[in-house]
Amino acid sequence: CISCYRCVRFYKDYAGGDDLDVFGAHNHVYFGRYEDGPLENEFSGNLAEICPTGVFTDKTLKKHYTRKWDLTSAPSICNQCSLGCNTITAERYGTLRSVTSRYNGEVNGYFICDRGRFGYEYMNSDQRIRKPLIQNKTDQENRELNVLETLDELKKELVESEKVIGIGSPRASIESNFALQKYVGIENFYSGMSAKDHQLTALALDILKNSQAKTVSLREIEKADAVLILGEDLTNTAPMAALAVRQAVRNKAFKKAEKLQIPSWNDKAVREAAPNEKSPMYSATLSETKLDGVATKTFHTTPQEIANFGFAIAHELNSQSPKVKDLSTETLQLVKEAAKALKVAENPLVVTGTSCGVEDILKAAANVATSLCSNDKQTGLFITLPEANNFGVSLLNGKPLSELLQQETADKKESIVIIENDLYRRADAKLVDQLFENRKLIVLDHTHSKTTEKADFLLPAAPVAESTGSLINNEGRAQRFFQTFVPDHAIQASWRWMQAIADATSHKEMEPWEHLDDFLKAFENEYPIFRGITELTPPPDFNIAGQKIARESHRYSGRTAIHANKSVHEPQPAKDTESPLTYTMEGFHGEPPSSTIPYFWSPGWNSVQAINKYQIEVGGHLHGGDPGKRLLIADEIGKTSFYDASSQQKAAKGGSWNVIPLYQIFGSEELSSKSEAVSKRVPEPYLAISASEAEQNNLKPDSEVTLQIHGQSLRLSLKVKAQMPDRTIGLPVGLPGLPFIELPTTGKIKEVNNE
Repeated sequence: CISCYRCVRFYKDYAGGDDLDVFGAHNHVYFGRYEDGPLENEFSGNLAEICPTGVFTDKTLKKHYTRKWDLTSAPSICNQCSLGCNTITAERYGTLRSVTSRYNGEVNGYFICDRGRFGYEYMNSDQRIRKPLIQNKTDQENRELNVLETLDELKKELVESEKVIGIGSPRASIESNFALQKYVGIENFYSGMSAKDHQLTALALDILKNSQAKTVSLREIEKADAVLILGEDLTNTAPMAALAVRQAVRNKAFKKAEKLQIPSWNDKAVREAAPNEKSPMYSATLSETKLDGVATKTFHTTPQEIANFGFAIAHELNSQSPKVKDLSTETLQLVKEAAKALKVAENPLVVTGTSCGVEDILKAAANVATSLCSNDKQTGLFITLPEANNFGVSLLNGKPLSELLQQETADKKESIVIIENDLYRRADAKLVDQLFENRKLIVLDHTHSKTTEKADFLLPAAPVAESTGSLINNEGRAQRFFQTFVPDHAIQASWRWMQAIADATSHKEMEPWEHLDDFLKAFENEYPIFRGITELTPPPDFNIAGQKIARESHRYSGRTAIHANKSVHEPQPAKDTESPLTYTMEGFHGEPPSSTIPYFWSPGWNSVQAINKYQIEVGGHLHGGDPGKRLLIADEIGKTSFYDASSQQKAAKGGSWNVIPLYQIFGSEELSSKSEAVSKRVPEPYLAISASEAEQNNLKPDSEVTLQIHGQSLRLSLKVKAQMPDRTIGLPVGLPGLPFIELPTTGKIKEVNNE
């Protein structure tokens, strides 16, 4: 430790953490916690990159330690929320060893959240699917096949099927979803999203395509001088957006410092000159959030009341926006206060998302943004989505999964192909079981789930680090991720499996397709909105001075030893025909195009400390521009019309309670929950109610209660939150062990001891 204070400055001042500090006595200085325990801030993993000397280390890397220069690395995209943060995935001995941040001046900047950093270990787990299987569900016997045998068996099955249904996935790449759609036909292709997610994603897409407001990036969030959050607990659903909002709140302090001629880079002086100056930030959420501490005012209420609050602000800003009746005096006062703050701001921002499961919240946010635009404001709009590729799947015009689930059991020979999707997380288990009944099920996935247990044919798909493809984030930005290494066995990208199946069954429309670019060109031709997606990165034959870009550093060592258990002879390295990168240390080691930077290194600089050598200026854009391309640009086709509110959600009556969704940064997301480091931080399933309701109903914290909901009875532990709406229960979304329940809804609870 050289006492540079970088850790404390990031953790406390930038990320808002309060459990790491600097302690000193005489000439002794200590950086850390005052008591044992894990760091509580959601961005603590960045300390391992921020520290210039390596005092802070990544425990997941330490567990399977390797030297940094002995890693095979590739540029990638985090697929554990909708924001599309840029990452670098690194491998050794066929095992993913670490995920670090990859600088993108428009998206995540220098940092990533802890879920994105530590949630990768599912790719190394014993739950991975590594070989093709034919599963006999009657006697529970599985038969392993090689690729050719698998394709022969699939050919027999698919040729005999009178109908083949395709179910896509919002966590699979664009290419994989498109390949499935082309194989089964658009009339048989389903989005793979739950009914609510399908509906809300379509609405979010409509808003971003047609709103006058500008769809902002994470970087642009930081420039806002007034923020309104409607319904979204950003820390748990889109952590990097929460980090960006924390920086936006400081803009008022920077303006005051500017008047005092204090430069913005002099952070300590800015904080001393304006210690209590904060830009206005109003937050309306279901319960307390970690951003409440920097908010000007907070409003904790039901989803429908959050929507009404937003509609009222929009009407206050523009009388043409629909009016809301029957608001309380206190709420009306808050409406006027928030509207005034947004109206006088130069760069107001409205943040919302789909997590509450209510269309009206999105519509209210759109109306607020439109109202501000009508006042000649440069207004920003930011909408979060549930998963990494919701927009990508939605733009393929797939049918709602609910439409398929409502169909009767097959009366003819049908097959279903599912790519990278656990349908038991999308719909009621009884409906999914009914869908699978009397149909042959072909599942392509990389990790075992309830859906893979039901498969007749199980094919090993490649996760993000083991494949190449594209994702579209919540702002409509298309970005490319690259394969880090060539996996063993028969593992390959879902789009490659679909191509192989198409070849085996003589599918004429897909016959000319051989490489990733073939998929993308066909994709662009069929869906004009995706034009330009082939230009996200240089073509596969791109080289610099006759060399492709090396995934391994020039110091890479021990290549022969890696294969010593198989042969003392060094095998020929695999060739990458899909990208301008090589799987070896041989190749170009200078500065490649920004979209293909596999690691940061510069003579005299180590790892991420070399990022400044790749930038126009510190904190600026990368040379040649930041990776990715915005496909949805609302400014060109904006409209001024307002959304009307949908029918009001029915309030709970009698002995019923409103049941609302709560999200956990560790646990609500499917893949990271299967990673060892993250699973240790996942809470046990619980129910949450407010302190006042617990007292009124004589319910004690940590007591066991039963929740009767949608014909199910859940026995869970009770947690008490300080701030939650009256007569409301919070139910965590996606925690292991909890069944799928579409929220918000109503239910009944009672204490187990009183039964």
